[in-house]
Amino acid sequence: MKILILGAGKMGSFFTDVLSFEHEVAVFETDPKRLRFMYNCYRFTKEEEIEAFRPELVINAVTVKYTLQAFNQVMPFLPKDCIISDIASVKTDLQAFYEQCGFRYVSTHPMFGPTFANLDQLSSENAIIIKEGDHLGKIFFKDLYQRLGLNIFEYTFEEHDETMAYSLSIPFVSTFAFAAVMKHQDAPGTTFKRHMAIAKGVLSEDDYLLQEILFNPRTPAHVEGIRTELNELLDIISKKDAGRMRAYLEKIRGHIK
Repeated sequence: MKILILGAGKMGSFFTDVLSFEHEVAVFETDPKRLRFMYNCYRFTKEEEIEAFRPELVINAVTVKYTLQAFNQVMPFLPKDCIISDIASVKTDLQAFYEQCGFRYVSTHPMFGPTFANLDQLSSENAIIIKEGDHLGKIFFKDLYQRLGLNIFEYTFEEHDETMAYSLSIPFVSTFAFAAVMKHQDAPGTTFKRHMAIAKGVLSEDDYLLQEILFNPRTPAHVEGIRTELNELLDIISKKDAGRMRAYLEKIRGHIK
């Protein structure tokens, strides 16, 4: 299959590495310097090269801020039977875009991101395939993610956004709270160092991505839940209430079983 990957960042490079030995892969990147270390693929910087390549599948791997812009830039140069796809962790506006774009489409979310995951061992990581979309496109990504050893889940666009509001916003907000009150430690403990590593990883993400995840309309309710729990914990600590503390610890241990 002829596959065009948009963007030569971390995920674009990952998909190029994974796919280029079985498919004819091209990478389109507007910044030529980012293509220096892309191997075993065609390297495109002009839309006319896309038109000549005639891809059968497009994987949009640019940062979430430019996902729609990248699609609009290349669509005039794609064959009409080409399948377009995204791997965005934020699907805001994508469903409406796909429904009016005139192309077959498939939307997925590989939830392992290059920040923390070991890309050589993904058996403990997950991927979501959106139920709406082209049947053959979904089969392609299901086969790919199965070969990578990922655990695959199928959600609608609506279910995906609800899941992301919970699974991303809660750890992100918790990390922000840690970073906001953090002070330099000359001799940090193990737990502190682990939290620090997580904070550095999360805060290395693109600002727009973090913003869009937290601006998900479903996020405020989850953040409010964090505030409620912190208020209860602060009251227990302030009153040195050992009985309530035991009950609270029992409750939250039950959540992580």
